[in-house]
Amino acid sequence: MSVKINEIQIKVRYAETDQMGVVHHGNYALYLEIARIEWLRDLGISYKKMELDGIGLPVISLQVNYKKSAYYDDVLTVKTTLARPPSVSVEFDYEIVNNKGEIIATAKTVLAFVDMKKNRPTRPPKFFMDALNS
Repeated sequence: MSVKINEIQIKVRYAETDQMGVVHHGNYALYLEIARIEWLRDLGISYKKMELDGIGLPVISLQVNYKKSAYYDDVLTVKTTLARPPSVSVEFDYEIVNNKGEIIATAKTVLAFVDMKKNRPTRPPKFFMDALNS
């Protein structure tokens, strides 16, 4: 399996900031979700189709290390990297960089593959592993 990396850009919207124009810390979870969905899409996997096929991917762990502030109208680059081969869970590392090239945050998420009918953890679906290995 090769390392799978994806980068996206997100422009900070006014509603995501406080009165000083600084991004509220809670918005970083949304940025990571957007980046993760695009990571899947880049691999050829539709998260919507995966859910329709009965596989969910709930977040079971989220860790963010804030280094610098992000501000209204900044263009952030979110780099998403698969941290290790998936088992019943999948782990991602993230690096968020501002438009000056400064790392403003690093993060890690762990998601569990869940059979939505049984509401139980499950192994990654074959199409997921096939996409990773192609």
